[in-house]
Amino acid sequence: MTTPMRVPPSEPERERAAELLQRAAGDGRLTLEQFSVRVGAVWAADTPDELARATDGLDQTPIVGSASTVDQVVTVFSENKRRGRWRLRTPRLKVFTMFGATELDLREVLTGADVIEIAGTSLFGEFKVIVPEGVEVDLSGTVVFSSRNMHLAAVPRVAGTPEVRIHLTSWFSNVEVVSKPYKLPPA
Repeated sequence: MTTPMRVPPSEPERERAAELLQRAAGDGRLTLEQFSVRVGAVWAADTPDELARATDGLDQTPIVGSASTVDQVVTVFSENKRRGRWRLRTPRLKVFTMFGATELDLREVLTGADVIEIAGTSLFGEFKVIVPEGVEVDLSGTVVFSSRNMHLAAVPRVAGTPEVRIHLTSWFSNVEVVSKPYKLPPA
C-alpha cells in the first residue's frame, strides 16, 4: 500500500490566504501580531490542511479594538502609552513628544496597510516603539544630542507583514525601537 503524495499549497493559494488575512486585519478581526503569526504560517504551510488552519475561524472572529481610532499622539510634560488593541485612522501616525515619554506598542494595532508610517518630533523626551518579531522597521530622521537604538530580533521577516517606517527628528531625546515575541493569550 502506498501513501498518498503530499502536495504543498501553490503560490496562488498562499497569496489568496495572505490576502484574506490582510483583509481581516484591515477589518479589525486580527491585530498586527495575530496577522504576523498567521501569515507566517501561510508561507510555512507544507499541506493544504496547514494552510486552512492559518485562516481558520476568521468568520467567527469578532471585530476588535478600541472605540477611538488614532491619527496623532501628543505628549507634553507627561507619559503617554498606547498599548493593547487600537486602530490607526490612516497608515500615517503623527507624533510629538516634549519633556515626556511616549510608548507605542504596535503588536496589537489594527491596520490593513502595507506600510505604517510614524513621523514627528521628540524634544527632551523618550520615544519607544514596540513591534512584533519578524516585522521590518526603517528608522530615520535627524538626531541632535540624542541616542537612537534599534533592538530587533534576528529572525526573518514574516512575509505579508507591513513595513514600519519611523521618521523622527530628535533633540536631547532617547529613541528606541524593540521587537518582542508573540505571546499566546491565557487559556
